[in-house]
Amino acid sequence: MKGNLLAMAICGVVSSAAMAGPIEYSLNRSATAVQQHAPLFQKELDLSRSFVDQMMEAGVVVPVPKDPGGGYTHEQHKQNFKIIYQGGQLYKLTGEKKYANYVRDILLAYANLYPTLGEHPARKNSQGSGRIFWQVLNDAMWMVDSIQGYEAIRDSLSEADRKNIDDNLFRKAAAFLSTGSAITFNKIHNHATWATAGVGMTGYVLGDKELVDVALFGLDKSGKTGFLRQSELLFSPDGYYTEGPYYQRFALKPFLVFAGAIEKNEHSRKIFEHRDGILLKALRTTIQLTYDGYFFPFNDAIRDKSLKTDELYHGVAVAYNKTRDPGLLSIAQWQGRTVLTDDGMIVANDLAAGKARPFSFQSLLLSDGPEGNQGAVAIMRKGDGMTGQALVAKNSSQGMGHGHFDKLSWQYYDNGHEIVSDYGAARFLNIEAKQGGRYLPENESWAKQSIAHNSLVVDEKSHFNGDRTAADNRAPEQLYFSDKMGSQISTAKMTGAYPGVEFTRTLALLDVEGLGQPLVADVMRVDARGDHAYDLPLHYNGHIMRVGFDVKSNVTDRPVLGESNGYQHIWVDGTGKPTSADNGFVTWIKDDRFYTARWVPQPSSETILAESGANDPDFNLRREQMLVQRVASGKDIVFASILEAHGRYDGAAERTTASDSQVKTLQHVRHGGADLLLIETLAGAKSVLAISYDQDKNQKHTAAIDGQTISWTGFAAHLRLGGE
Repeated sequence: MKGNLLAMAICGVVSSAAMAGPIEYSLNRSATAVQQHAPLFQKELDLSRSFVDQMMEAGVVVPVPKDPGGGYTHEQHKQNFKIIYQGGQLYKLTGEKKYANYVRDILLAYANLYPTLGEHPARKNSQGSGRIFWQVLNDAMWMVDSIQGYEAIRDSLSEADRKNIDDNLFRKAAAFLSTGSAITFNKIHNHATWATAGVGMTGYVLGDKELVDVALFGLDKSGKTGFLRQSELLFSPDGYYTEGPYYQRFALKPFLVFAGAIEKNEHSRKIFEHRDGILLKALRTTIQLTYDGYFFPFNDAIRDKSLKTDELYHGVAVAYNKTRDPGLLSIAQWQGRTVLTDDGMIVANDLAAGKARPFSFQSLLLSDGPEGNQGAVAIMRKGDGMTGQALVAKNSSQGMGHGHFDKLSWQYYDNGHEIVSDYGAARFLNIEAKQGGRYLPENESWAKQSIAHNSLVVDEKSHFNGDRTAADNRAPEQLYFSDKMGSQISTAKMTGAYPGVEFTRTLALLDVEGLGQPLVADVMRVDARGDHAYDLPLHYNGHIMRVGFDVKSNVTDRPVLGESNGYQHIWVDGTGKPTSADNGFVTWIKDDRFYTARWVPQPSSETILAESGANDPDFNLRREQMLVQRVASGKDIVFASILEAHGRYDGAAERTTASDSQVKTLQHVRHGGADLLLIETLAGAKSVLAISYDQDKNQKHTAAIDGQTISWTGFAAHLRLGGE
């Protein structure tokens, strides 16, 4: 009842504001009809014209909502808001009245339908119900695009049609998204970002300051919630979005499109300067969080999402117009798309003028949390961002409800492929057959569990025992980061994921003399009170070529590794007990390159070769490979390993080179408080990764290894034996 009263109250305020006369607001005052366009913009114009013309032949189709994601009515309403947006832009650009009339007729149909809608019949109890869609988030997405299309044609309408659409559609939808969905609207969350953007942009179009204010500052206008507060709490000072790259991509469109509307209507707010330019910084950070154009699949991520997505077409266009960064033009060129706005036209014109320059994909440390003190993501690169190497250390916070229990996990990319992988989300987005496109039960039972990631698992339990509330209160501590080419190193520590257990992980991307490709070093140090069982999984992509140790293979009957916490989804293909790093290795091939994972086995440990997909009666899980280093009982231990790329397979020439590892030996030595990882190649080159864990950058350390004395200063260093 209270929510209904609030909704009625805000509608009353809206009506009063409208009667008093419109405020001078507009989403875009510079409607221009240009006959000749740069190629990219013309391509976008032609695509939109073809799409909308085809839809016009089908007439106005606005069905009563009934289906979940992927169903007919869901997809039709999604298509409709694209028609409304693109039809509006076509009218603005061409002046052809048929587009304005078609958008008008669709909106009039919605104005007829919307007041009759209650909660969506396919709603899910755990999420806010929409009216047009099964969840309120999709209603907000409908609003963000539709209000832009409406703004473009609004002046062409009769007073009666304009009042009908204003009052029966957009005002009612704005009331539902704000006071009618107060729990969602007041969240610090991407759902609220879309909702506040839709409501605020509607306020600008309808000339309603009340709607603008609640969108910017929250329903009580205190500033504790609302669009501005979200930009302060959801991004770190480096522009990293706490839910991870996939949701950073998703949230960017409402952040940047609404910011563009604020800039045009209330320039004095200086929205793009807010919080040290956080929104533009976030756009660049989003691009940095990709390899070969695809986002690092942290947390609940759909793995096939790339920079070729509507949110980034808008984001790149808005950011380029504000910054004129020529690197963004190369991203737009790679995307092959832009948007039908003034920003998109500027991108296309400058691309045609040859102003593009390569985007600088960098090695960098991205802090997490609004104050930058909730861990970090370390990205270590060599070569370009499409085919070179990228080592990613995920030392970030939980990431709210979409977060996974994967502290100090990592991924590795090389030769255009993900080599050491992360599962992402167990979900088939918008495929009705898979639970209406929603997250599947296996997202909880597998994808979020620690064993599904390249992270330490203690006593076969996930971090924080799978408790999100506990996980939200603890983040890793980033101890060290160096982006020095040839010796890029990241170290982070996790305390509190398990009672009485602290683990510290160093990941390094190293150039080793005599090896053709960079080598990944991984040193996981575990300090515990009492004995525990430890598993350290490595999820990889490729086909096994050679296993260095004897394997007891489960040829006819594959057992399941465990009963819960993700272990129930793991088939055991085989087990073995390597005795040293000489035989503690597995070699696989991916595309035309070989990879060898090599490790120093713990005493009495075993290695498990396994695959996901057990206990999956509905075939919801992808079958992906992993190897697990298992220590049945231990206290303070160190897992030390490397990943080496080598050789080439040329299928056309039927030629194979260097298919076996080029590393001769791998040793781990503890010297005082330091960990030393000695790598020797077949060619005789020796190098050491030395980690002292000393925060004093000026502290000098020495150690004896392999009959020689080495020295280094500070936290960690990569040294050749006999000298730095």
